[in-house]
Amino acid sequence: MAAPQLDALGRRVPEDGRRDAKMWGLSVQMAGVEECEGRGGVPGVRVTMPSIAGSTRSTTRREVLGAAAALLSAVPSLENRPAQAAALSLDSAAVAAAAVGAAAPLALGAVERIDLAPGLNISRVVKGCWQLSGGHRGDRESDRTSGQAAVEDFAKFAAAGITTFDAADHYGPAEALIGRYLASSPDRRPPNTQVLTKYCVFSRRDMAGINKDAVRQAVNLSRSRLGVDSVDLMQYYWGDYDINRYVDGALYLSELVSEGLVRHVGVTNFDVPRMEAMTRAGVTIASNQLQYSLLDRRPENGMTQFCAANGIALLPYGVLAGGFLSDKYLGVPVNKVNVDTSSKGKYARVIMAVGGWDWFQSLLQVLAGVARKYDTTVSNVAARWVMDRPGVAAVILGARNADHVQDHVRLFSFRLDEQDLGAIEEVLARGRRPQSDCYSWERGGEW
Repeated sequence: MAAPQLDALGRRVPEDGRRDAKMWGLSVQMAGVEECEGRGGVPGVRVTMPSIAGSTRSTTRREVLGAAAALLSAVPSLENRPAQAAALSLDSAAVAAAAVGAAAPLALGAVERIDLAPGLNISRVVKGCWQLSGGHRGDRESDRTSGQAAVEDFAKFAAAGITTFDAADHYGPAEALIGRYLASSPDRRPPNTQVLTKYCVFSRRDMAGINKDAVRQAVNLSRSRLGVDSVDLMQYYWGDYDINRYVDGALYLSELVSEGLVRHVGVTNFDVPRMEAMTRAGVTIASNQLQYSLLDRRPENGMTQFCAANGIALLPYGVLAGGFLSDKYLGVPVNKVNVDTSSKGKYARVIMAVGGWDWFQSLLQVLAGVARKYDTTVSNVAARWVMDRPGVAAVILGARNADHVQDHVRLFSFRLDEQDLGAIEEVLARGRRPQSDCYSWERGGEW
């Protein structure tokens, strides 16, 4: 039996090779540079990585990780398999050990880009806008989440190469502020800007009564706030699986693609069984936005494999665990931690569920050592680890302001090597590995 053909994110290429129609190849672009992605060197698995004119490097670590994703997708289907048996082993050190060559150093300021879907090319760091809603604003001194200051911050991110913004219908003024930024351009749309937003169905009444008119109304409201004719990516959330109409909502949303109101449909915080139901019904899902970090590896319990097999990219949030994965908390005793945002409250509980504060400090110490090696930050090491996981298209990093934009850019100035990944994995192995599917804990399930 021939090995499956896959792209650099591990997404299965149809037998007729027509990926452009539905399941998209990987194109990595850097400011002023064009790269060739070459071939992955994993026996028995053919990894298709489009060549790009003007190649200057023959092998990249991203290529190797694409090959690792290919191995995942070659595993038999998860269907009818017990949850424990379906869990995937994605040991960081094992992934690094597959390397066939060292990556060349990257130039500072070269923000990577990727094709998330046909015609939708995004920066591999996405500016998350949940901080623009009240419960995430934090201290007032660094708060620039409203008014003209917030609008100007979007321009600073875009100027640095971070041109993709992630909002939601419930992120306070986020959509309206992005709309003001877009309108500030003479052509009412700054060049090379991508907007991802969400359609979230929270109330039981709305879920039970969902219909195409309701979906259209929600999409039109987002379009109006953003000031756009079509939303680049509308990400769909469903609050209660017991109200079994989430497939209907996804199909209604898909119909709006043909009408030109939405370019692509994604989901957020869906688990594997529900995503499988939607894909079987004919919904084309571009991405799943989910929580994924050194502290939360639930996507490795089957989600990564399912998405790779179905041409779905991962867009992780919570990559820095609400800011806990940073130099700021290294050596800080637990009784000195100020939980001043909604995110910190949630991720403090995650830390305790995974290994406790002492274990977390040992992880920060290892990350700090790696950061010194590359003259970067703990946060960048944590984000790079997630970015290089199989199937991850981009990481979503929230920011109340643009003060850290250059630090985000430095994320592309280094690669984690086998030694780094091994040291990190050694600490992670001492923590509690979650066994559940994505977002089940937040819905009242087990970790």
